[in-house]
Amino acid sequence: MSRYRALTRVPCSSSRQTSTQQLRPYHSYEHDRPSPLSPAENAILAAGISHVPTHGFTTTALINGARDAGYIDVSASLFPSGAFSLVKYHLVTQRLALAQNGTSSTTKEPTEHRTAEPTNVLDNVRALTLKRLRANEPIIHRWQEALALVAMPKHIPDSLRELALLSDEIHFLAGDKSVDTSWYTKRAGLSAIYASTELFMTQDRSANFKETEDFLDRRLEGAQGLRSMIGDTGKWAGVQAMGLISGLRSKGLRI
Repeated sequence: MSRYRALTRVPCSSSRQTSTQQLRPYHSYEHDRPSPLSPAENAILAAGISHVPTHGFTTTALINGARDAGYIDVSASLFPSGAFSLVKYHLVTQRLALAQNGTSSTTKEPTEHRTAEPTNVLDNVRALTLKRLRANEPIIHRWQEALALVAMPKHIPDSLRELALLSDEIHFLAGDKSVDTSWYTKRAGLSAIYASTELFMTQDRSANFKETEDFLDRRLEGAQGLRSMIGDTGKWAGVQAMGLISGLRSKGLRI
């Protein structure tokens, strides 16, 4: 018997029941959320991520992941997005990881200029955002490669969707209960802040990424003031989006 297993795709069924009798939040952690990937895909991508520090976000890392998971090399070609599949896998798994311990673990995040645990939503947003950024540390020297893949036109829809999901996840876990137009402005603003801080982090050489942490604090504080001056949701989102696009273009990404 061959030591390699056949690659099979297991369809995921995701049926959600909604009640018209009772309003319920979008998120629910009462039940485990199924992986959007088949077991085979999960195994290959999980193994492939371990090769990213050495080989980058490349098909080489994907092929090595297939080998480590016990599949033949050609199995890597079944991922239509190629190396971007590794980027998306990292984005999705690290977003979902935020919910594993809720905000309890993030409130204990050690920082040089915080001595007390967060006591409000904004503090929790900061802690969760910083926690997600720190998840990039093992592969930060390869993250500009990931950003180049993210900025490709065919990958932009998936990338923006994942960024929006991350922002929504952070606000939900932080305890944001807003139901007015600020629901949109907060998420649009955090999406831009996260993306620009992540970009800044790729060039941060300070100890323990302290300059990235300071950059995040400045952006969050600035956003609070700007949000109070711009009441229109569309204008607020536009200001944040243009700031993000300008930052990415300054790094040579074609957007």
